[in-house]
Amino acid sequence: MSYWLLIFSFCFQQTTAYDSNYLMGKFLPEKDPRFVSIDRKYRVNRTMYLRKEAYEAFEKMWVAAKKDDVTIVISSATRNFEYQKKIWEEKWNGKRRLEDGTLATEISDPSERAKKILQYSAMPGSSRHHWGTDFDINALNNAYFSKGKGKKLYDWLQKNAEKFGFRQPYSAFETGRATGYNEEKWHWSYFPIANELTNLSANLLQDYKFQGFDGAATATQIGIVKNYILGVDASCK
Repeated sequence: MSYWLLIFSFCFQQTTAYDSNYLMGKFLPEKDPRFVSIDRKYRVNRTMYLRKEAYEAFEKMWVAAKKDDVTIVISSATRNFEYQKKIWEEKWNGKRRLEDGTLATEISDPSERAKKILQYSAMPGSSRHHWGTDFDINALNNAYFSKGKGKKLYDWLQKNAEKFGFRQPYSAFETGRATGYNEEKWHWSYFPIANELTNLSANLLQDYKFQGFDGAATATQIGIVKNYILGVDASCK
């Protein structure tokens, strides 16, 4: 192979490392060499995957937390497009109740129904969980983190998580974040990679690309890219 062909090949690989399919979770993490399976001691009882870099950083953070008598348990990690589609459509069609116990089907207006689901669940193709950089921990409700072991965990993360590269993308709206999902104290993101992917999403994704699931037409109506994918805490941009 000639010198210039080698250079072209290297540049091509760099520019195609991430494309819209990757950003939208249209791949199988178990088949992608950038991902690894999470060891059982770090997660709930089902197979999950993370990007290698995020996983290695998490392991270090987990050890440090343990030394302070804090246990971090991953309850959800990488979710590809099909996984997120299943969650979304079950909520959209009233097969799964929303976090407040109501059914999305009680809302007739499609955009308002989508916004209701989007309080806590991402539209397929728009979730940070597609990237392998983000995970949920311990309990999927903010109340858990307001007292006892949950508060001790959250206080520890606020003080130490950034040392290992992790940040909370969905902070309270009172902190200055005006759009996006409701506050999620359980959701943490590996900034060194997620920051790049957030910026790429702003450049590569458009609302009309969100297709192939029930309620997809609402993506353009509600501005899924600007208001949700980019609706993260300022520290995560």
